[in-house]
Amino acid sequence: MESNKTFKDRRTHYCGELRRKHIGEKVVLFGWVNKVRDIGSLVFIDLRDREGLVQVVVSKEQKQLIKQAKQIRMENVLGVKGVVQSRKEDMKNPGLSTGDIEVQADEMTLFSESATPPFVISDDVKATEEMRLKYRYLDLRKPSMQKNIKLRHKAALKVRNFLDQKGFFEIETPFLTKSTPEGARDYLVASREYKGRFFALPQSPQIFKQIFMISGFDRYFQVVRCFRDEDLRADRQPEFTQIDMEMSFAEQEDVLSITEEMMVSLFELIGIKPKRPFPRLTYKESMEKYGTDRPDLRNEMEIKDLTDTGSKIDSNIIKAALEAGGELKGLVVPNKGDLSRSQLDKAGEKARKAGAKGIIWIKKEDRFKSPLKLKLEDFAHLWKESGAQQKDLLLLIADKSETALRILGELRMDFYDSKKSENRDIEFVWVTDFPLFEWSEDENKLVSMHHPFTSPRKEDLSRLEKEPLKVRSNAYDLVVNGVELGGGSIRIQDMETQKRIFKVLDLGQEEMKKKFGFFLEALTYGTPPHGGIALGFDRTVMILAGEQSIRDVIPFPKTTSSLCLMTESPSEVDSKRIDELGIKIIDKYKGRNHDEK
Repeated sequence: MESNKTFKDRRTHYCGELRRKHIGEKVVLFGWVNKVRDIGSLVFIDLRDREGLVQVVVSKEQKQLIKQAKQIRMENVLGVKGVVQSRKEDMKNPGLSTGDIEVQADEMTLFSESATPPFVISDDVKATEEMRLKYRYLDLRKPSMQKNIKLRHKAALKVRNFLDQKGFFEIETPFLTKSTPEGARDYLVASREYKGRFFALPQSPQIFKQIFMISGFDRYFQVVRCFRDEDLRADRQPEFTQIDMEMSFAEQEDVLSITEEMMVSLFELIGIKPKRPFPRLTYKESMEKYGTDRPDLRNEMEIKDLTDTGSKIDSNIIKAALEAGGELKGLVVPNKGDLSRSQLDKAGEKARKAGAKGIIWIKKEDRFKSPLKLKLEDFAHLWKESGAQQKDLLLLIADKSETALRILGELRMDFYDSKKSENRDIEFVWVTDFPLFEWSEDENKLVSMHHPFTSPRKEDLSRLEKEPLKVRSNAYDLVVNGVELGGGSIRIQDMETQKRIFKVLDLGQEEMKKKFGFFLEALTYGTPPHGGIALGFDRTVMILAGEQSIRDVIPFPKTTSSLCLMTESPSEVDSKRIDELGIKIIDKYKGRNHDEK
């Protein structure tokens, strides 16, 4: 079939839009061939576009047309003109939105032929992720990807319309800016005009949005691209999109309230209305109950402090841990008392690899069973205080509090039966009152838990220099189903407090002036109280779409090793360009295997 790139008629409908109400109408459709079934006297063509697919029929009475149809191949691009008709009763497809109808073709035009695709364009594609990313333009044709990208558009539009109605201005901030420490490495851009000097791609618009508040714009937002040169995970990318917001004359309640309202509006897109107000936990409560600062509240298991109980029982193992300054933490896993010894050994091995000395398990069948040797009354005491019931499993860790909590938090999710949440349960929670600082083992110094512009709680301000790790912040994170969507804070409003924070972070006067001098000066010109939040847009769409990875809602994501397989980037650059920038390359592939070039 020869390619004919002209078609006299314009599209009247998308393929996936056709329904019974269109029966009898003449339609013009454009799309890709999803499947061809040739049964001799009839040719059935499934034509697919961004809205779905519809069955096109060509019959033997149309001699020239059926001859053309028999030459059609998968992924050819077609134009079809025909009449919508009802399918025969035994030919209807209830699993397809267009399954009650089909289009009897009168005319067909081949716009473009396709080479044989490296994989079948379908949601149950068997191709590896590497293959899918290499041929991303084909992977994006899948119905699920078309649906996800459409949802992404709708979500962005919803955010913009919502915030516009709330008096926010969408204002752009620079992509070429100053390198500042915000917790991750910057992507640097060499300057050709000023050799040896660099721009940085922004990790966030943080300083600029605070400057907008000083400038009097009052309410700002962006759906903005950000860049971080850090190790990747399933929920991280080197470039990502966030919903960035800032408000003047705002307290924490104002930011939380408007964010909740926006989230409720967004989740209308998938027919879910989260209950407001969202529950709240302090950082301390979240860690003690769930062993994490991003708890999945669909999982009702809570960690129990059994230290007092442990101090009263006759166990040398537990006593030794408590005397060394440790605590006894317990987790009741409902209806898991039938776990095998090998399954429990695996959990113990995971705990040891994570830094604990091990775990203690207790079951209750006809009698108590455990590797721990205790008197019956001691077993009974632990069982009662933990709240465990018949057929439950009690897990205990006697260790440093943070170690026990972290590991039980991980085991809590390992034993969680996620099948009960297949109905798209959505559980939001705010986590508040984070520590202002944390100790970085990698850097061997204090670092900001969020960022250095987060304000400390007023009642903790006196501890700033002497007990910095005990200072709480006016910071808050929004978590849904165990995924941190983003976080924000009430910002530092005055230069002196900002300088004190920088000093605690070990920034000297010269470094402070060099990196933040312009911002410190801006704070002296009348700064309103202000605060805001940044929400991961990719993660939000991932939750809306019911996906497990943000790579399934980003059009052109990178791999976990930060590569774009489709464009084969990062790539080498002509040596002349490198010389113009005044850069010398020491080792091209340092830090990466040569097969990842």
